[in-house]
Amino acid sequence: MTRSPLDNPEIAEIAWSRYKRLLKQWSLVTVAVCVVVIAYLAWEFGLPSIHLYIATVLGIAGVIMLTVALMALLFLSSGTGHDESIDDRD
Repeated sequence: MTRSPLDNPEIAEIAWSRYKRLLKQWSLVTVAVCVVVIAYLAWEFGLPSIHLYIATVLGIAGVIMLTVALMALLFLSSGTGHDESIDDRD
């Protein structure tokens, strides 16, 4: 079995710092999207219930951040050569 490039501490540190940077950048985008959606809902519907806004923010933030986290992991494994180090003989 070939060793993964992520076993090298220097490469792993660079890869994980890129991953964290992507998450931080997208968290800012997520906050902006949530603010726009909440402003739209408040303008369109007023204040029906605080639960509507809480559920909306949690739903939007959860979907965006989960998608970003999984895609960033995919980019991390592919970009570092981790995928190529897997020896699948089946």
